[in-house]
Amino acid sequence: MNRKLCFIAILGAAVALSSCSKKIGQFKSDYFSVNPNPLEVVGEKVPATVTGRVPQKFFVKNAEVTVTPYLVFNGTEVASQPYRFQGEKVRGNNPVVSYENGGTVTIPVSYGFEPAMAQSELELAFTVNQGKKQYVLPRVKVANGVIATAALASAASVEPAIAPDKFQRIINEKYSADIMFLINQANIRAGELKTDAMEELNKEIRSTASAPNRELKEININSYASPDGSMEFNEKLALQREINTTDYVNSQLKKDKITEFGDLTANFTAEDWVGFQELVSKSNIQDKDLILSVLSMYKDPQQREREIRNLANVFEQLADQILPQLRYSRITASIDVIGKSDAEIQALYKSNPKALSIDEILYCATLTDNNDERMAIYDTAARIYPNDYRTWNNLGVTQYIVGDYDAAKANFQKALSLNPNGADPKMNLGLLCVLDKNLTKANEYFGGAAGANGLNDALGIYYLKMGDNAAAVRAFGNSKTNNAALAQILTKDYSKAKSTLAAINRPNATTYYLMAILGARTNNESMLTTNLRQAVRLDKDMAKLAAEDLEFANFNLSKALK
Repeated sequence: MNRKLCFIAILGAAVALSSCSKKIGQFKSDYFSVNPNPLEVVGEKVPATVTGRVPQKFFVKNAEVTVTPYLVFNGTEVASQPYRFQGEKVRGNNPVVSYENGGTVTIPVSYGFEPAMAQSELELAFTVNQGKKQYVLPRVKVANGVIATAALASAASVEPAIAPDKFQRIINEKYSADIMFLINQANIRAGELKTDAMEELNKEIRSTASAPNRELKEININSYASPDGSMEFNEKLALQREINTTDYVNSQLKKDKITEFGDLTANFTAEDWVGFQELVSKSNIQDKDLILSVLSMYKDPQQREREIRNLANVFEQLADQILPQLRYSRITASIDVIGKSDAEIQALYKSNPKALSIDEILYCATLTDNNDERMAIYDTAARIYPNDYRTWNNLGVTQYIVGDYDAAKANFQKALSLNPNGADPKMNLGLLCVLDKNLTKANEYFGGAAGANGLNDALGIYYLKMGDNAAAVRAFGNSKTNNAALAQILTKDYSKAKSTLAAINRPNATTYYLMAILGARTNNESMLTTNLRQAVRLDKDMAKLAAEDLEFANFNLSKALK
């Protein structure tokens, strides 16, 4: 080998040796970018992606670097999962960074959110293993702060599901009796006025007339003729049955001295083909399918009758079994049963709650907006009616509202033990799971809570906590709550969020704070200042929250917070 070639070989070996033996230089902050920056809360987490762009001739070939992302805040720090990268001559399965060309490394980070993280720094710590040596490189700061707007989602503000009462002040009851007629006759036979059904009907009408809590709203008479014979004859026959039945009802009312009975209406049906078809379909007549087929083929009543009469055997069965049931007048009395007034229910609750039905007590609780009073009423209901799951569920709701979650949980579980399929206690236990950050269990409860009042809002908060903001928007639908508006803000539908907040019936400090965030995001400083000032007026803790909130980093808050 000549001297020149030997020199080149020695130089190449020296360069190769130096690329392995020298230490890695200090990483610089501009090697890294973070998305998003600042970081943002998503659900219960603070996720981000750090991308590092390593320059050429930086990452030595025999080095392995462990990068640990730390979020530093309030005198403490939290580590995310460490990631390793290696040079070309390291035996291992980590991503490789070229010495000659450099390369790109990706470091996903995630932290469980804590409120103090709003003022924080994201730092990367580096530990290098190179051959038998290990050394630490200086940390690099790559991001500042956390936007914590998503953390304003509040399960505590979701209204738990009240198991509804079934109280009805006015219950309509109907009583009826039939007067049967012989073929081609309209006279009322004496025996038809002494049937059990007729005597019971007259008894109900008489008792209603003398009862202070019952009102006879209407008496209706419907008279029928069977669909045999000519239409002209049947019309006269059905009409006469109607007239005779109406005369009987009027005479009976006069006899019982009943003068107030609402409306007395009467109608007749000349040929009751609807009733005919219904009776045939329920009968055991062998050829009933054939009869029903004829009924469907011919719309003209007279042609129907002719075709059925042509079926001689069939018509004989109809004459014996079906047609006699269609010669009647039906008398129906519509009676309103009027329950206790609100004042009567409230007075009885105070003097003798045991005199109230379970539904009356549950209804009594709806007559007050005072949560303490409602709690006392539901507690009384649970003592008097301990086997009704609604009493325990609703008692739990009042405890949930004041933040007594342990007591609420015990009562929701008691309600569920009494009614394992109860949608209301399942939804409420799901809300408690969201508060406890047990989202897997919350999902199980919500899955069995179909039909519970307010389930959409409960699902909305669940999706917010899961970080699925689009699903939260869909779940909330047209709900006018702070949580619904927050979901719209997080999906950047600022116009919809503004209208939602404006429609909230009882705006609180959070309502105005969210409106201030909208002002910041839409660069409307007047909107920001006015609403933040109102938020602080309602809750002084909002001042500290706003001062540290990166949503307002580009604005002077002195006017709003003074």
